[in-house]
Amino acid sequence: MQKFATCLVVLAAAGIISSVHSPAAYARTSNYGAIALSTSTGSIGYSYDYPDSAAAQRRAVSSCGASDCSSVVWFANGCGAVAYSADTGTWSWGYAASRRAAQSRALSHNDSDAYIVHWNCTSNHG
Repeated sequence: MQKFATCLVVLAAAGIISSVHSPAAYARTSNYGAIALSTSTGSIGYSYDYPDSAAAQRRAVSSCGASDCSSVVWFANGCGAVAYSADTGTWSWGYAASRRAAQSRALSHNDSDAYIVHWNCTSNHG
């Protein structure tokens, strides 16, 4: 009887360990962020670590502070960036898994004199 009880304890412990190490325990949470922009004033609003893209975009727009703010880029588990060219008055943006890649994408959609005016990332970006 003692061997049977010991076996049950070992099996129970194994079940607990396997439930702790199950794939669901390692599931990655998606965090969303967004950047809103007023092209008339240059005001920027942003958000990060929201549960969905709609909520992230609403927060970015509400924190922008100008009446013509709109969401220009949103991202999940990553970063967004906005660039501006003073020579042409052109705005551009991009998103990627890392800050550097997002900035590079934002700059690649603009003139050679463009510079990054804002970037932000979710807490679990690549």
